[in-house]
Amino acid sequence: MKLVNLTLPGRSGRYDLLVEGGRIASLGPHSPDGSGRDLAGRMVWPCPIDLHTHLDKGHITPRRPNPDGSFPGALEAVHADHERWTAADVTARMTFSLQCAYAHGTRAIRTHLDSLGDLPRSTWPAFTRVAEEWAGRIDLQAVCLVPTELYDGTAGMDLVRLVAEHGGLLGGFPLMTPDVERQLACLFDLAGRHGLDVDLHVDESMDPSARVLDLIADAVRSTGFDRPVVCGHCCSLAVQDEATALRTLDKVADAGLAIVSLPMCNMYLQDRTPGRTPRLRGVTLVHEARARGIPVAFGSDNTRDPFYAYGDLDPVEVFREAVRIAQLDHPFDGWLDTVTTTPARLMGTTSQIVTGGPADFIILEGRSFSEVLSRPQVRRQVVRQGQFIEAQPPLYELLDPIVGVPV
Repeated sequence: MKLVNLTLPGRSGRYDLLVEGGRIASLGPHSPDGSGRDLAGRMVWPCPIDLHTHLDKGHITPRRPNPDGSFPGALEAVHADHERWTAADVTARMTFSLQCAYAHGTRAIRTHLDSLGDLPRSTWPAFTRVAEEWAGRIDLQAVCLVPTELYDGTAGMDLVRLVAEHGGLLGGFPLMTPDVERQLACLFDLAGRHGLDVDLHVDESMDPSARVLDLIADAVRSTGFDRPVVCGHCCSLAVQDEATALRTLDKVADAGLAIVSLPMCNMYLQDRTPGRTPRLRGVTLVHEARARGIPVAFGSDNTRDPFYAYGDLDPVEVFREAVRIAQLDHPFDGWLDTVTTTPARLMGTTSQIVTGGPADFIILEGRSFSEVLSRPQVRRQVVRQGQFIEAQPPLYELLDPIVGVPV
């Protein structure tokens, strides 16, 4: 297959691309010799990577909506729904979500899995089976999601062994408590002893006194932990005074941490009060982080669950909204790596268009970022392993028996 007269992000001019044996055999400047499928300048992106999702919660809103759209309301609704999380229920909803993601062109996903109490007995085996079924289409990783106080005891050791058996990552949501530094030390000690990467929910609030990110940087340096650490959300940076926030980011850079921002979910939850227009955006300091060499990614986060009532696991939508929310334009200056090469590197995979690399890419409706990001990309074409795929997002009606919607 030969595609000609296409545009690549971050490169000037037009290009031709030859695919052979599921890989990119050649890539070079456009030569108008008349052969190949003419894309008329349409942009071609690498298949994107979604670094932060919650597949286990996905699509429960129809049966368990957030009562008021708040963060406490989301916690209450999800905890109440846990009783319905059998292996069959979780598997069905994960599968629906992955069908959406695959149709949109996503190549790899990392998901957090609620892992308190008896939940790991259903969520982790279900995830592992789903990951095996989807191997070759979407690479999947899982992170346990628990209060970090759990790691300071025998229950934490049991959970770490389970996570290691399933090839997962250690995670959690550390809070600003008197014991948080000891909890972090225990977490990184366990992760180091079991050879596990770490991915944490950090400072997901508009409280300027929430400074767990600062403490994580300290813990990584003091323990000598040398595996990848990703910190998600980091919302409180946006409401701290400039000097405090920038000092923290300097420490984050020095400790080698990465940050993933979830702008759609954070703007949905943060600063929500009935009858009052939100003033605070809840989006972390991505420009300042990037200027310090900190790896920055954007992710979908929750999808049609009490923490975010919308979304479709579409990183193109995530990037489109991130550009507008975080002002990533004028110039774009390479920000596409936040949903491609950067999350790919953090997941130990790849997402780029290079000679010799896998022929996994999406062809978009538009010749420039302005055109691509101005319309929902419902007519994109997805190429995987050198072949156009015919997958379409599944109909919501398929979820009705699962989420309890009356037929």
